[in-house]
Amino acid sequence: MRKIVKGNEPTELSQWKRRHPNGQYQDLSHIERQAISANCLKEQYYLCAYCCQRINDKNSHNEHIEAQSVAPNQTLNLLNIVASCNQYKQCGKAHGSKTIPLTPLMAECETELKFYISGEVKGITTRATDTIKILNLGKGNKALINKRKQLVDALIFMHGEYPEELQLLDDDLLQILMEEINQPQDGQFPDFAPILQNILRQFLKTR
Repeated sequence: MRKIVKGNEPTELSQWKRRHPNGQYQDLSHIERQAISANCLKEQYYLCAYCCQRINDKNSHNEHIEAQSVAPNQTLNLLNIVASCNQYKQCGKAHGSKTIPLTPLMAECETELKFYISGEVKGITTRATDTIKILNLGKGNKALINKRKQLVDALIFMHGEYPEELQLLDDDLLQILMEEINQPQDGQFPDFAPILQNILRQFLKTR
């Protein structure tokens, strides 16, 4: 995950809420829903809030971190809405009404999940482990692990390094590589860029 910094809600939603003070998300038209989607995608640099794969307005949905059935008074709170991919039994499609203990609105989401070049992920804390299970981001999802590995490898090789050579790079070069990866192009990050950041950060910590 990558911490999401939420901004102001879109004008379309603000205006609708003034007209419908007792309304809920299910009452919104496609206009307000699309405005929320565009807002979330921009905030997230077009990455899924949970798995960090590239998404757009065609293959994502507005995801409530606290499920609508659990927190009906939070359905129109933009702080409770992120953009999630539409992958079957993964991320928002796996969430259901369960409580997510580690969310992408928490800074710790970047440090309590540990990713590996193999594509695997492990939780550093109990809440991280529980979150991985709830969102189906770990060993039960071989398709995601394989995709993550392939794209992480591609990003590493694109920058001219091999996994075994990362240990040989000094901190300055690793830092430069991380900074390059952390620069969005046209407001978008490539697939799984935060995961590569997570991996590179581990090499820095071993010094």
